[in-house]
Amino acid sequence: MDLVFLCVFLPLVTVAWGQYSDYYYGPYNYGDNDEWVNVYRQGFNFQCPHGQVIVAVRSVFSKKEGSDRLWNYACMPASQSLGEPTECWWEEINRAGTEWYQTCSNNGLVAGFQSQYFPSVLDREWQFYCCRYSRRCPYSCWLTTEYPGHYGEDMDMMMYTYDYYIRGATTTFSAVDRDRQWKFIVCRMTDYDCPFQNV
Repeated sequence: MDLVFLCVFLPLVTVAWGQYSDYYYGPYNYGDNDEWVNVYRQGFNFQCPHGQVIVAVRSVFSKKEGSDRLWNYACMPASQSLGEPTECWWEEINRAGTEWYQTCSNNGLVAGFQSQYFPSVLDREWQFYCCRYSRRCPYSCWLTTEYPGHYGEDMDMMMYTYDYYIRGATTTFSAVDRDRQWKFIVCRMTDYDCPFQNV
């Protein structure tokens, strides 16, 4: 009985592994020696190389450093089916000390972040750097869980599945903890041009 089960089950596992093994990102390269893109209480501007998008976000919090965070990002090339980006731009600024929700306009994907620290609020303002790929459209969108899980904790968000892209985020801000929790807006993109665009 065990031999029959093994003979039936093993080929199924092998086929499933072969079909889905290419759909997971490998280990992320956060840059040389895993350095942070900022220092505490300073602004920063991070952009992925041309044709790449953000796939991982890492951050550590320090109350003694003005309730600020160090940030690091990982990029990977967008799927070949999307082609090259047709345009890139900076979205509107999301003000410090407020909750906000933003997606990249024109069906764009997040390819960078810009942030400035404000000591009077003990928080940062944020901008997304977005890139549009031809006239591809998002579908099957969802929100991730909160990152970090609790205010003041370290954060490590990774896209584990290929062909899912970060299109934006929604954040909550705690006036008590002076920290943010993020939920990233993640979508798939069509393999064909769409006759419409979002705003």
